[in-house]
Amino acid sequence: MTAVSDALPPTPDPSLVAALSADLDAADFRSEPLRQLWGEEADDAIARGVREPLLRAIHGDDGALATLGRFFVLGMAQPSTLVAAALPRLGVDGLVGLGFATISGADAAPSVLLHPQSFVDADGVGEWWIASDLDELALGTALPPDHVLGVGGASRTLAELIIPEPVARALDLGTGCGIQALLVARHAGEVVATDISARALAFAEFNARLNGVNNITFRQGSMFEPVAGEAFDLIVSNPPFVITPRVDGVTEYEYRDGGLIGDALVEQFVREVPAHLKPGGVAQLLGNWESRTAAGLERVESWVHDTLDVWVVEREELTPLSYAELWIRDGGTTPREAAFGRMLEAWLDDFAARGVTAIGFGYVLLRRGPVGHEPLRRFEKVAQPLSAPGRALRDGLTAHDVLGDGVPMTLVTAPDVTEARHFMPGNDDPSVIELRQGGGFGRTVLVDPALAGFVGACDGELTVTQIVAALADLFEVPLVALWQDLEPRIRQLVMDGFLVPNSERAGE
Repeated sequence: MTAVSDALPPTPDPSLVAALSADLDAADFRSEPLRQLWGEEADDAIARGVREPLLRAIHGDDGALATLGRFFVLGMAQPSTLVAAALPRLGVDGLVGLGFATISGADAAPSVLLHPQSFVDADGVGEWWIASDLDELALGTALPPDHVLGVGGASRTLAELIIPEPVARALDLGTGCGIQALLVARHAGEVVATDISARALAFAEFNARLNGVNNITFRQGSMFEPVAGEAFDLIVSNPPFVITPRVDGVTEYEYRDGGLIGDALVEQFVREVPAHLKPGGVAQLLGNWESRTAAGLERVESWVHDTLDVWVVEREELTPLSYAELWIRDGGTTPREAAFGRMLEAWLDDFAARGVTAIGFGYVLLRRGPVGHEPLRRFEKVAQPLSAPGRALRDGLTAHDVLGDGVPMTLVTAPDVTEARHFMPGNDDPSVIELRQGGGFGRTVLVDPALAGFVGACDGELTVTQIVAALADLFEVPLVALWQDLEPRIRQLVMDGFLVPNSERAGE
């Protein structure tokens, strides 16, 4: 395969980049037109690595969109005449000049994949074209070690987690194909994107140029070395956190393996990031952590400096066997191959040597919070689906800051909160009362009648004190005792987004 230094020059010819962009735009090479072309079922199958339904759907279609779909989305060679017709400004020679194709007889063979990638953020809906290496479906073999991944599930997960706030200066550490840097660049004055892989940086820089994004600079190096002595308002990272045994016979992929033992790479990030955060600055990353003699979340907590706000969400936990199978398959090796068994043994031996009983995956948020406030320390397991988690994390940090000055004077029940009451047959009093959150973390909280009554009365008109006093009269309990019971649970509901400060009366 052509090396990226040849395929994607650090400074590609601007005229070729402009021609490719114009051709892709003219062909309407975007997510929704492609999905309409070959159908939703075929589109979903591609995400699972199955391309036959797509090929059946566009069989015999030699139009520009179908040709580009086969060429760039599936990585299949196409007749040069069809490629030239689909890209009239760039042409086949231009594709070769960019390193995007090679010529074999009458066919043009793609050297890269190019996928449209849609996104939604606070500024609206948009779409980029993202170039990356050919995947195992296009190659027909396991991935090479220096493979540059396109936009995968982890990339989309991190994108949803990023707090949607404008910042002056941001860092994307381990940028890969550059998707996070592009997203952050929409609400940052300046973005620095780093990666240890020159190949990844070449793809990332090309993608920025192709999409007309000009506020990103690219630097090569490991971890925080390229930004020594610098600080940022936002740091995001989808680092190579996969835990891989360092033995012969187990392929190390640059896009996922950081070269350290166990979860040491995530630990290094968490320990070093405080030196690169400005006051109020936030760092967000994905990671794996091992459970050994201590549970995984406890080990992560031990890595965090006690002056930082920290919020860690563990989304899943795998056994060593399940984890090993997952990542061996991810590299393109199947159980039918002899190498699979050897790799599996190596993974299990590696975990056993450290006494690993489970491997957690999740999200880490760190913040250099307001001076004088008690740092947030939150470590939790959340398995249910999330909705707009970036906004939920932002609102949680805001709630923590507000609660540092006490429970707000007036509160309002969040608009996505509903109440469910469960009754035993023939019983007029509910045996279970639940508050359910429709967005954010989608939490369900069990409450008693007093707390349910408090939440139901939070319409922004009555103060917290007035509501609690009325409930004390209703339940015929001392006001002080009721407040002592309700106050910590009210704080938690504010922290979790069930209750929000009433902005209209915040200044009263």
